[in-house]
Amino acid sequence: MLPTIYNFSFIYLGVLTMRKITYTLFLALGITSLPVVADIAGAQQLAIKYGAFAKNIDPASKGLSADAGRAFYIREITIKGKQVSCSSCHTDNPAGTGKHMVTKKNILPLAPAANAKRFSNLDKVEKNFKKHCEDILGRDCTAQEKGDVITYLLSVK
Repeated sequence: MLPTIYNFSFIYLGVLTMRKITYTLFLALGITSLPVVADIAGAQQLAIKYGAFAKNIDPASKGLSADAGRAFYIREITIKGKQVSCSSCHTDNPAGTGKHMVTKKNILPLAPAANAKRFSNLDKVEKNFKKHCEDILGRDCTAQEKGDVITYLLSVK
């Protein structure tokens, strides 16, 4: 039989794992409970939910930041010899119309102030975050990064 201290360690790890599962479910259910026709208020609610999730994952989180969102949005990463960022397709001004780097198709503005429908389909928002983060970063964005970007987009008029 293991000494008592090990039993408490396993219990503590189990509690942490359950807490993360609970927060993940809370976030998933919370996002799907937002109004179907989300607008700026929906984007704000989504940012708040990402912020709460980030705080629960990392208690040291200082909350959401439009400045951090802007820095993330314009941060360039080299992929196949090319410098790319969110702004590569969406332009430096997310209130403007962008253009896909490869297909050259127009992209509607990201900023909710310029495109009220940008956050109308929250499943699509999450799908786009996942796809674009994996394309650019090689991983899904964290809740903190998503919340910061949405906070930045909400600040753009």
